[in-house]
Amino acid sequence: MNRRSFLRTAALSATAIALSPAATISAAGNPTRKSVASGGLRLEFMPYELQLRHAFKLARSQRTTTPDVQVTLSIDGITGYGEASMPPYLGESVASVSSFLSSLDLSQFKDPFLIEDIHEYMDSVAPDNRAAKAAVDIALHDLTGKIMNQPWHKIWGLNPEKCPCTSYTIGIDTESVVRQKVREAAPYRILKVKMGLDNDRETVEIIRSMTDVPICVDVNQGWTDRGKALEMCHWLKEKGCLFIEQPFDKSAIDDTAWLTQHSPLPVIADEFLQRLPDVRRAAGAYSGINIKLMKSTGMHEAYQMAALARAMGMKVMLGCMTETSCAVTAAAQLSPMADFADLDGNLLIANDRFDGLKIINGKITLPDTPGIGVRLIS
Repeated sequence: MNRRSFLRTAALSATAIALSPAATISAAGNPTRKSVASGGLRLEFMPYELQLRHAFKLARSQRTTTPDVQVTLSIDGITGYGEASMPPYLGESVASVSSFLSSLDLSQFKDPFLIEDIHEYMDSVAPDNRAAKAAVDIALHDLTGKIMNQPWHKIWGLNPEKCPCTSYTIGIDTESVVRQKVREAAPYRILKVKMGLDNDRETVEIIRSMTDVPICVDVNQGWTDRGKALEMCHWLKEKGCLFIEQPFDKSAIDDTAWLTQHSPLPVIADEFLQRLPDVRRAAGAYSGINIKLMKSTGMHEAYQMAALARAMGMKVMLGCMTETSCAVTAAAQLSPMADFADLDGNLLIANDRFDGLKIINGKITLPDTPGIGVRLIS
């Protein structure tokens, strides 16, 4: 018997984990259940709209909610949880995610440890659909981690003491709201400032009037002039900034490479970066990459991306969308590999369904819980 089979058999006999999967409803609101053959993976899902605590303002958009689909995968009485979060720029929706998930026949997989095969199968069904695939991937990792009775950071051999601090996001807003958000962020050691409009300096000055904690800057493709961008980088360096994220449009590779060469601060790729092949494309144009599970199709490829970036001498950042603690805690399992983390998406919503990672004195603290480390609370 190989190690994987041993761990699976031992875990199943040692513990009877009976987790009730979430009720499943269709995009139209009708109860649904994906029937599968006995002994195979059972996939279930439901739409779930995330309610934001504050309006989320970026250089190019604003919203108060984020569409989301919650997923469960079950086998032999054990359930794994996953999630697809879909901010508008990803190009996915509740309808597209539900359609893709409905097209899958995961009952053909009797062994949930065949994660590579399952990803190959999902890619063969339809291209893109990255958030939908991430939901399945996260649930697979939760399920297999529970079968092995180990959290994924231990399975990967990662030291939880090496988890970085996470930043807390301050969106583009009025002075009064910015001040309110800075007060709410008092427990955090790093602030992430959204930029890309005419009041960038004003926002930083407001923050600096209240706190001297380090900041990082996410421009969300909002800058257009390389000379002004470089001037801002030097000014931000003086203001205690750690790095600049996605300063130009993702297509402006030459401008980005020029800024990376001349900037006193690291330049991190976000919208430019999706999946594993993009890591090599980012090398030279960027100092580092921001990995998000909703773009990488989940934990499986995110781990490969982090390993490749490190091997190429690039900085690694782990980010998230506005998500429940399900996807955020799943991403946090990789955080010992990261130089920077922006895993606060669960803190920005008012209707989290899970209990998972904790932020203690600003630092990511991973639960010593099997799987991705979450517990369903609602």
